[in-house]
Amino acid sequence: MSRILTMGEIMLRLSTSNDCRLSEAKQLQVNYGGAEANVAISLANFNHQVSFASKVPNNPLGNAAKKHLHRFGVSTEFLLFGGARLGSYYLENGVGERSSSVIYDRAHSSFTEMERLEWSMDELFHDVELFHVSGITPALSAGWATMTHHLMKEAKKRQVKISFDINYRGKLWSYPEAGKVLATLLPYVDYCSAGKLDAINLLGIEEHELDDLSSYYEQINKIYPNIEVFYSTLRVINSTSDHTLVGTIWSNGSLYRSKKHYLAPIIDRVGGGDAFSAGTLHGILSKCDFDYTVSFATAAAALKHTIYGDCNQFSIEEVEEFMNRQDQRIIR
Repeated sequence: MSRILTMGEIMLRLSTSNDCRLSEAKQLQVNYGGAEANVAISLANFNHQVSFASKVPNNPLGNAAKKHLHRFGVSTEFLLFGGARLGSYYLENGVGERSSSVIYDRAHSSFTEMERLEWSMDELFHDVELFHVSGITPALSAGWATMTHHLMKEAKKRQVKISFDINYRGKLWSYPEAGKVLATLLPYVDYCSAGKLDAINLLGIEEHELDDLSSYYEQINKIYPNIEVFYSTLRVINSTSDHTLVGTIWSNGSLYRSKKHYLAPIIDRVGGGDAFSAGTLHGILSKCDFDYTVSFATAAAALKHTIYGDCNQFSIEEVEEFMNRQDQRIIR
């Protein structure tokens, strides 16, 4: 299988039970996650060789983050140790009509405080086929916006394909700030996770009355013809714990859609988009057709909603079995 490099911040996640407000919590569930780390774990579960690059403090929390990655077979040869603290976030789990909410506590973390790239670029990208990063990383600081741009340039020098998930977070930066940085990054991207709202709010595509996702991708592709594949999910939220999900992939003028998945009840939504990204990248790297790829990726995302934590835990065989099932009878 392919050798893949992902880079980003891995964080400590502290979350409430569904029936408890964060302000009233007496105990919190502990997990570790982050967009690029979640993608790395899914791809390792799909039998790819995956390395995750980041920086964590040299303390028990940093070591716990490393062990979390090792549990799922992700290489940590490029996981640096140093700095003051591990970034964290608090998740108040919603239920029914009460939405989930996130509080970030990642300022001055080991990764955020990096002022230069502390890896050898030749070692980092040696024998790498794909580099994956998300828009969360350049949103962390002006320095990381510059370093993400430099990493993409270095990857391209070595003919490495680049996957980029826009992954806009309004708590980290504004639309104008993000749009300015994206204009410097997207010329290097081969595979891009972006939806209709990204096109309108970040990329300057004019909204039109026809709800035709393909036309938005075609307009973005005219600006950035280097992007070979766009992928995204279409989610309908009936309540916090009841969604429907359809996956889409666009390439070379054609839009591919998965079947509709009914997600109810949802155990944990966090990481669902990362599971979809990983499923899409698995299909592309495995040279599968797009009908299979969009079905596989959406099935992987749907399964992620059924388990607790940031990362997906399913193998290729388990995703394919779920993808092809006609009912939910007990498997025995």
